[in-house]
Amino acid sequence: MKSRVGRTERTGGRCQSGISLRSVVRFGPALVAVVGFAALAQSVQAQISLSTVVAMAQRNSSGVKLAQADVRKAAAVLSELNDAYIPNLDIGSSVGPPTIGFPAGQPSIANATMSSLVFSFSQQYYSKAAEAAYSAARLSLKDAAEQAALDAANAYLELDTVTRELAAAAAQEQDADRLRSIEEQRVEAGVDTHSDLLQSRLTQAELHLKQIQLGDRAAVLRAQLATMTGLPAASIQTLHDSIPTIPAVTTPAQTTAGLAAAQENARSRQLQARGDELVNHRPFVTFGAQYNRDSNSLNNYSVYFQHFKADNFSIGLTIQIPIFDLVHRDKSRESAADALKARVEAEQASRQNDVQVATLDAQLAELGAQVEIADLKQEIAQDELRQVQSEMQYGNGSGAGADAAPQVTPKALEQARIEEETRQMDADETGLNLTKARLSLLRALGHMQDWLATLHDDAVPTAATVSSR
Repeated sequence: MKSRVGRTERTGGRCQSGISLRSVVRFGPALVAVVGFAALAQSVQAQISLSTVVAMAQRNSSGVKLAQADVRKAAAVLSELNDAYIPNLDIGSSVGPPTIGFPAGQPSIANATMSSLVFSFSQQYYSKAAEAAYSAARLSLKDAAEQAALDAANAYLELDTVTRELAAAAAQEQDADRLRSIEEQRVEAGVDTHSDLLQSRLTQAELHLKQIQLGDRAAVLRAQLATMTGLPAASIQTLHDSIPTIPAVTTPAQTTAGLAAAQENARSRQLQARGDELVNHRPFVTFGAQYNRDSNSLNNYSVYFQHFKADNFSIGLTIQIPIFDLVHRDKSRESAADALKARVEAEQASRQNDVQVATLDAQLAELGAQVEIADLKQEIAQDELRQVQSEMQYGNGSGAGADAAPQVTPKALEQARIEEETRQMDADETGLNLTKARLSLLRALGHMQDWLATLHDDAVPTAATVSSR
């Protein structure tokens, strides 16, 4: 007998389920689209590398976009000051009805004017100030990009560590469940007390809480990375092999982009103040030219002016010397105060960076010791677990006499497994803290770009890990 599975019997153009073939044809494209979206949703669960996250965070960062806007503004200001020496051109017309009485204006049907700055003691300082401001804006953009990369890298590294800790926590919870089951049997057999059972249940509850906390922490980190990169939070899965080694800093410090931007901004303010100071009591020269096409039919010029001409042109230089100008004097004082403030802010930023470097150096020494201790504890827990597993399989070799040491029980095996997994998670956490401190020190010493250059999408699997020391 032939199977009816997968067959469709038609009756009057309809399948047995009651759906017509015409409906299938009609909604076929929609079904294909649904299947495509489902396949896309499954594909976005793929792992994403650290370099991709950093690049997307830098493109999507609000700080970077604001810094880019500042760069464009600074470039426009610089062009504006340099273009002051290029004559501009304006055209217009003064066409109107004839005036009553003496003509109030030229009867031009068309006119063109040109003007530009020729010489100014202040303008050269303004241009230099704009160049320094443009340089400061570009350095601020670099600093913002480095900060976005650091934030994204820290979140990615932490998510990678938490992901591995979640796997260990899940194994721990299974071990705790087996430990509770063993304790129940031992209590029923009268080997252990009820307190031992309660202790195993407490251990199970604590490990369950740890798993919940790690899950919440991972969700928060994915939300942070989603905000940084613009990716859906559910699609962010770390690729551990894409994380390069975070090296210990051995190269000398260099000026960071943020400090260089503050110094350039202070220099720009000082040049601006000098330019404002040179406005008073110093001449400046401007160029001007004008052409008018006049028509006597539009006005009664010929009544008052005997020598009327249709085409009129004038050109010349204007020299001005400000003698008494309180507004510009007050402006120079304001600029001098801004320059002093910018210089103090640059010095303060330098001192704060020195303090941060000293603090991170001290933290690295402490974290290095913590990592060593955590690694040793993890190795001890591994050795103890291997010993318990060996004794479970072969016995402890003490025999079965009255003076023989008790044999290892399944309870001890589960406890050893839980302890080894706990020590591994502790080692991962201390390694993560050391890695974050090293990244922060790289940025504080001006070497962040050196590490970012090591990121690449096609990372070859190596022994480098987040916990690398």
